[in-house]
Amino acid sequence: MNAQLHDVSASSWLGAPIDARSLFAPEHAALMTTLRGLAPADWGREAVPGWNVRDLAAHLLGDFYGRLARDRDGHRDGPSFVPGETLEAFIHRINQEWVDACRRVSPAVLTDTLDLVGGQVARFFETTTPNAPSLGVSWAGIDPAPMWLDTARDLTEFWTHRQQIRHATGQDTDPGPRLLSVVMDTFMRALPHTLREVTAPAGTQIQVRIDGPAGGSWTATATGTRWSLAEPGNGHPAAVVGLDTETAWRLCTRGIQPNSALVHARIDGNRQLAEAACQIVSIIY
Repeated sequence: MNAQLHDVSASSWLGAPIDARSLFAPEHAALMTTLRGLAPADWGREAVPGWNVRDLAAHLLGDFYGRLARDRDGHRDGPSFVPGETLEAFIHRINQEWVDACRRVSPAVLTDTLDLVGGQVARFFETTTPNAPSLGVSWAGIDPAPMWLDTARDLTEFWTHRQQIRHATGQDTDPGPRLLSVVMDTFMRALPHTLREVTAPAGTQIQVRIDGPAGGSWTATATGTRWSLAEPGNGHPAAVVGLDTETAWRLCTRGIQPNSALVHARIDGNRQLAEAACQIVSIIY
């Protein structure tokens, strides 16, 4: 990886850096416990539209291989854009191609391979430099992104897919606050980009408050040129959106749509600004 340091001041509007490096090992352990506890019939249950549990596990394996090949090994071969293809279309296409190819792989082989390669991924992330430049994070509106955000983004993806497997097999969301609190903090870094089309006087603040031990509050402030999470949140927000954790993470990953989230939200102040904040999405969608 290029050792050149990213200009931290250029991304200060994203808020304080998140250090997710030590969390990949416990997340991976939780994934393996989940997969090894599945019954044979569980692997065929729909996890997300169009993919069953085995497909989603194969997708995770593709993510693991891609990260190690690209960032640990410097491997540059692989799929490329076709003319006129958007980033979203490209990602969805290559993900589907990988999942289709893996349908010949049994659940047992997938599980064992995920265990082996996932451990390498966890060890790789422990060695990364947080402020080094890395892959762009489109839903946060930054390219290149600092490695700390790219790293935290991958943790949220792995965590989200594990929840989707849990839900498909009749289990609730893992409530453990150690991982979930970092996931929610990362998801909220999409807030300034979400509000990029919202015009408001400089100093206007919108605050999102998430309940529970994994929650917190995030304040986006209009600066005149963009919305920022770096400004002090000690003013009087023009709008406050309160969400429970389950609603918040499902909204950010489009497990539910904004209108459904608004039904459960507690809104104080300017409703139009609150509704704009609830358009947040923290995945490539």
